[in-house]
Amino acid sequence: MNENLQDIVERLETMKIGVDEPFRFHCTMCGECCMGRQDILLNPKDIYGIAGELGLTPKRFLYKYCEAYIGDSSRIPVVRLKPCGEGEPCPLLVDKRCSIHKVKPTICAMFPIDRVLKVETDSILEEEIKTDQIQYIFTNPGCGDETEKHTVREWLGRFEIPLEDEFFIRWQGTVLKLSRIFREIEDVMDKDIMEMLRAAVLAGLYLNYDTEKAFMPQFKNNVQQVLEIMCMESLKEGDWQNPSGFCGI
Repeated sequence: MNENLQDIVERLETMKIGVDEPFRFHCTMCGECCMGRQDILLNPKDIYGIAGELGLTPKRFLYKYCEAYIGDSSRIPVVRLKPCGEGEPCPLLVDKRCSIHKVKPTICAMFPIDRVLKVETDSILEEEIKTDQIQYIFTNPGCGDETEKHTVREWLGRFEIPLEDEFFIRWQGTVLKLSRIFREIEDVMDKDIMEMLRAAVLAGLYLNYDTEKAFMPQFKNNVQQVLEIMCMESLKEGDWQNPSGFCGI
């Protein structure tokens, strides 16, 4: 493990917080946490919820408020809210208030709590991910005040984010699986095909939703279709050995 990674791991250990462990934070609605942020990453459920609230299709919402790029380490498409204007405020901030408060992105709803999935190896299967591998982190936000005391359990409950979050586990498992596939094939696959595959993953995972219908059945179906496309194209393309059994779906 290199020194930078070791430093990150050590700091995470000191920031961990149990689900019933208290922390002090009161949001004073100053809007500071919505300014100059380049890290408001959106998952498919966020896009589905926000697009529905705004009366937009997920595709229209992405093109109007977001940008997509390829993750440095994951190598899969990542979507984030794109800051705009003086001071780079969140594009959904209106008069220093969140205009989509009840469906705000998960990362915003949980602030200043974050959660990570602790896995020993990136070859872990989605079916092997357990709730007790979800760890929570409290980071001093540098805004608000400390006049209120909360627990992680209560804090997440405000936005109906369950501790046993089926979507979070399925999403993390999907990210792990797709990341392994892309890292295996991107150096041997034709660049045009890689662009096509990434476009298919972006559309399939993030945009292919009817906001008038339930989210989870659509998400599960989309994940299955994306993985089938990835495996079909990967195996058709060439000689890589599929060492991790990606296509056992």
